[in-house]
Amino acid sequence: MDNDSTPPLSYNAFVVKEHVGMFKAANNYDMFDPESGRLVLECREEKLGVFTKLLRFTDYKRATPFHIEIREPGGENLIEIKRGISLFLSEVEVFDGEGNLLGCFKQKLFSLGGKFDVYGADGMVLCSLRGKWTGWDFSFGLDGVEFARVNKQWSGFGKELFTTADTYMLSIDESLDSDHPLRKLIIAAVMCIDMVLKE
Repeated sequence: MDNDSTPPLSYNAFVVKEHVGMFKAANNYDMFDPESGRLVLECREEKLGVFTKLLRFTDYKRATPFHIEIREPGGENLIEIKRGISLFLSEVEVFDGEGNLLGCFKQKLFSLGGKFDVYGADGMVLCSLRGKWTGWDFSFGLDGVEFARVNKQWSGFGKELFTTADTYMLSIDESLDSDHPLRKLIIAAVMCIDMVLKE
């Protein structure tokens, strides 16, 4: 299959690279095809208010709202991720490019190691994110079935893309069709691991 004609959301592996900087308020990421090194998706937080930008440099960073857009490079929005002010536990809503609700994430109370549940638009739990901070290894699954994994272990063609500590791999099980809502929710959730659980 010609990579240039592959729909961006149909890839089963992505190298995710965060934009880093000393005075960086916004959360911006690029997602690459690990085999060709081609930029597949851009994740941008461009609708960031001045007050929110200021709070991003304080201890209140984890409570700040965010609005992230995931799109084809220079193209249309495919996924939007929104959260209001979060004082205790995060609830993040995810929409498709047309503004239709796909589902949401809700952080679990008293979770060791970090966990949140992924809900569909109908309010049903589709999977849970569980992880280990020590090895930066996270899994999306339900009832013993794993749908996707996020970690920093990769020995394939894209190894040269791992040039900084802010780079990791998302692997999605090929059983999830490219148009399956859970695929979009998982891609959106990966953008939120740092913001919801770690920061």
